[in-house]
Amino acid sequence: MTEQSPPWPKQGPASYFPSIEQKYGRSIAEWQQVIAGCGRDKHMAIVGYLKSEHGMGHGHANALVGWTLQGNVAKP
Repeated sequence: MTEQSPPWPKQGPASYFPSIEQKYGRSIAEWQQVIAGCGRDKHMAIVGYLKSEHGMGHGHANALVGWTLQGNVAKP
């Protein structure tokens, strides 16, 4: 498990994080709690959940889920 915090990298999935935090009003650590509590464990099922239940765009949801499922953890 890799624990990370801002500033986020300028490439890869984490490059989306500043806009995710700004657009949806939650930190990446908070989104990871949402993912952990959603009751789903497959990548696309979690992406679909974030899109349908939280109005997140596909690219943002996909980046967040992929980064999270790789074992990365955002510092609160």
